[in-house]
Amino acid sequence: MLEVNGIDTFYGPSQVLFGLSLRVAEGEVVTLMGRNGMGKTTTIRSVMGLTPAARGDIRFDGTPIAALPAHRIARLGLGLVPEGRQIFPNLSAAENLIATAANNGKARKPWTLPDIYALFPRLAERRHNMGNQLSGGEQQMLAIGRALMTNPRLLILDEATEGLAPLVRQEIWSCLARLKGGGQAILIVDKNVAQMSRIADRHYVIEKGRVVWTGTAAEFSAHPDLQRRYLGV
Repeated sequence: MLEVNGIDTFYGPSQVLFGLSLRVAEGEVVTLMGRNGMGKTTTIRSVMGLTPAARGDIRFDGTPIAALPAHRIARLGLGLVPEGRQIFPNLSAAENLIATAANNGKARKPWTLPDIYALFPRLAERRHNMGNQLSGGEQQMLAIGRALMTNPRLLILDEATEGLAPLVRQEIWSCLARLKGGGQAILIVDKNVAQMSRIADRHYVIEKGRVVWTGTAAEFSAHPDLQRRYLGV
């Protein structure tokens, strides 16, 4: 479904990604792992057209998207939960959810507000609160719910549980497991290797803007030296 082939991405004169390639199939959960500053967020920004790749090819369902603006990429069926959440602070939780709701992909059963509230009951309780009145965990739930309301074929999460309390993190991972069970394709960046490995079909490990290892969750678990070499501080 998503194919990234040999992309080079720059910030000004500084190159961040070097011939990076990855793929996500329909219904698959894939992770991007690596230490801070290795290019994970830049990879996502390149896919979404926020920091366009200077070279290489990105395709979604066979359609070239590397040259498209971000809003057109999103309309093809990619939903982003960005690092930092970036919810609308002066809209209520309910208004945040419906502000960008769409069904461009013509999903047979599109997401509704009751569906999101069933997934995250806390959002139902806080639906009248402004975005800036929510806790960090509630804001992350809202960011996920907002992305789901666009009915994405591929859900992308950048730092899915960063800075959240342990109980909230567990709720987020349980939600992602439920989404996977429903056939949702997901691309995840996070630091919690154990939790990602429980739901991931495949991992990509990035170092200095290059993919240095890729394989299944079982293969990664069978090689603890990989985690020490590429993820250890």
